[in-house]
Amino acid sequence: MAKFQSVDELVEATRPVNPVYCIREDSIETSAAWFKNNFPGNILYAVKANPNEKVLKTLLKNNITNFDTATIEEIRLIKKIAPQAKAYFMHTIKSKESISEAYFKYNVKDFSLDSKDELDKILKATNQAKDLTLYLRIQASNEHAEIDLSKKFGATVYESSSLLRQIKEVANKIGISFHVGSQCMHPISYSKALKDVGSLIKKTEIEPNIINVGGGFPTTYPDMYPQPLINYINEIKKSFAKLNLKSKPALLCEPGRALVAESGSTIVRVELRKKQNLYINDGTYGSLFDAGTPQFIFPTKPIQLKKSFTKRLVPYSFYGPTCDGIDFMKGPFMLPSNIKQGDYIEIGQLGAYGLSLRTKFNGCYSDEIHDVCDKPLMSIYDADENENIRHLFG
Repeated sequence: MAKFQSVDELVEATRPVNPVYCIREDSIETSAAWFKNNFPGNILYAVKANPNEKVLKTLLKNNITNFDTATIEEIRLIKKIAPQAKAYFMHTIKSKESISEAYFKYNVKDFSLDSKDELDKILKATNQAKDLTLYLRIQASNEHAEIDLSKKFGATVYESSSLLRQIKEVANKIGISFHVGSQCMHPISYSKALKDVGSLIKKTEIEPNIINVGGGFPTTYPDMYPQPLINYINEIKKSFAKLNLKSKPALLCEPGRALVAESGSTIVRVELRKKQNLYINDGTYGSLFDAGTPQFIFPTKPIQLKKSFTKRLVPYSFYGPTCDGIDFMKGPFMLPSNIKQGDYIEIGQLGAYGLSLRTKFNGCYSDEIHDVCDKPLMSIYDADENENIRHLFG
């Protein structure tokens, strides 16, 4: 992995034929420090957002040593890189083999569940272990999220009371968790979910040892400007205090996107232009999945080299390199009106899910990754830098 001072320097030096992924270590340091300084509890990085070893090692170096893992493969990866790091198995549906390996081989004691069958499976797979921390994941409203997780995960109001009582009988420690959905656009979602936690505690008279507020912390995109992250933290603090619990449970959170989105970008080349459609060498089967079906709009920047681009920006759509017609990214992506075949574009905010969702469909795959030291195209940690993009989208 080579290191360049900027994306422009990288392209000037290499003139890449294939897509190139860039990682900004400084950006990860900034976001990790922000969460460490502002969240009043333990921070679990959601590995699924970006499992690249460089990213994980940078987080570890910046004192993020707890990890929200969804699969045994992610646990193996974390333990390979940092055997002393703590992995939490927070997917609510796991195979019995994965549970056994996590517990007996990797000393994982924290497991999430949202059904009686999963509780029974965890107990059987760990030989009725007495040292487990079991998290009941309850359904939470995802109305303010760009990606809804509530239909797939979470125990209903009617199931939660019985499950919490059963967990109390077998667990060493009790956790209650929820997830307000990916890219949550309003902090009120956390207060609503914590109010539901309070209702469950009042109904069962069981105070948990841990409350896990999950992920959902947003980043910023050209058409998505959430409130400042500190508003989310303040909402959590205020709502947690309102629970007025005697036991003073520990707080956990599971940020993914907010920790790493800004750190990654992809350099693509325009292979053909048809009016306002740019055919590029990466797409929805590569690092741009979220630009496809979820229709995220990513920030874009033409890479100058020796060419002079016009200042007039116009909207474009992208087509990816595969033969599939759904390899399409509607946008709009704002770029100069005179962009053409052979020009390079940087696409930002791809540190979350850009690498982890890639496929090798049609043989279109690039694993060329480099460090760069320039600033990300957008940052929720420095709103002033975004104004030149924000005004284009109102």
